[in-house]
Amino acid sequence: MGAENTNKEMKLSDSMDNNNNMKGTHIHLEVLPKEPALVKPESETPKGLYFLSNLDQNIAVIVRTIYCFKSEERGNEDAVQVIKKALSQVLVHYYPLAGRLTISPEGKLTVDCTEEGVVFVEAEANCEMDEIGDITKPDPETLGKLVYDVVDAKNILEVPPVTAQVTKFKCGGFVLGLCMNHCMFDGIGAMEFVNSWGQVARGLPLTTPPFSDRTILSARNPPKIENLHQEFEEIEDKSNINSLYSKEPTLHRSFCFDPEKIKKLKLQATENSESLSCTTFEALSAFVWRARTKSLKMLSDQKTKLLFAVDGRAKFEPPLPKGYFGNGIVLTNSICEAGELTEKPLGYAVGLVREAIKMVTDGYMRSAIDYFEVTRARPSLSSTLLITTWSRLGFHTTDFGWGEPVLSGPVALPEKEVTLFLSHGEQRRSINVLLGLPASAMDVFQEQFLQI
Repeated sequence: MGAENTNKEMKLSDSMDNNNNMKGTHIHLEVLPKEPALVKPESETPKGLYFLSNLDQNIAVIVRTIYCFKSEERGNEDAVQVIKKALSQVLVHYYPLAGRLTISPEGKLTVDCTEEGVVFVEAEANCEMDEIGDITKPDPETLGKLVYDVVDAKNILEVPPVTAQVTKFKCGGFVLGLCMNHCMFDGIGAMEFVNSWGQVARGLPLTTPPFSDRTILSARNPPKIENLHQEFEEIEDKSNINSLYSKEPTLHRSFCFDPEKIKKLKLQATENSESLSCTTFEALSAFVWRARTKSLKMLSDQKTKLLFAVDGRAKFEPPLPKGYFGNGIVLTNSICEAGELTEKPLGYAVGLVREAIKMVTDGYMRSAIDYFEVTRARPSLSSTLLITTWSRLGFHTTDFGWGEPVLSGPVALPEKEVTLFLSHGEQRRSINVLLGLPASAMDVFQEQFLQI
């Protein structure tokens, strides 16, 4: 889930220094919110419990994103009214988002379709939009003011599936901030929802109406676990990585891999390798996994795990219907010893990534669904790198009538083990890699980046 930076340029008061390091945000952003309101579907929608598949159960985390809009032709005077009305209309199609999470009789997450509504907040900022700073790296302290969090929520059940905040700025621009529960949709589903919302705001029919029946991904009866699911394996932290994170401040930085750097990386990845080529994702994932492992100074015999999501929509047999509203992604993995990963050439890591991708078949995904049915296990992040790729998602095409976002991006990385790939720049051919590391480890990672 999430959003990307667009190829439109926005003047930023905060930028990268010569070492590719993001300088801190200096503006003290003040946001004055009004009382939250509930936006209900415009017309009656189905009631009762709405089934969430086992692929939805595994990722009940809140993802916060912001979209910055500014048009030369149109101010922000009617932004709240337009976006609020369109939300009410699009919720007729995406009616579970107006409900509330609860626990089913089987002890799993489900949605009670109550038509209670999406929590919506109108707010005003004390500055112009380009004073926010650079949002190409997560900044929860500043950017967090642009999304609405349910402050007194004691657990995930007390957080609505979606909250929305529209913050108007003095320059005539505005920011749409969204908190969305990942159990409601993956990146493709979220993108289709936000883009459908924009189409309704512009008076257009939905390009991709949602397919809402998630029971097509029900577990088999009886369940059949036919694969080894190491994504759930708990790895012993022999290298005291957690201790390093607690002792040192965590730095978040954004590393830009432009087409030239990606080309050099691919050459390194295929040197002394049987394979003559590799994809950008394979080369980047292999580099980040290897460089992060070196940076954290993992012991040679420390096991390390790579996790990443593969879109299973086309891999299921039959493929998932167009517009499938839920999570169609499955986590795949590779595990090896740190010494093996760091001492062998980059091409070795590329091979591990490639094998993890190949592992994802209809049988593997249905086995993962059944594994959760039997174990109720969650993927372990101990000694793990979890890569989330938003570089192929079309959030940059979202348009509520003010044109495409001048910038969009995440408010924060959800966990310290998560690294995010975002496309940006001319024709979206560059990729920003966002990650957080303890200060000493970040210096080592940066050195490796500069050596490409």
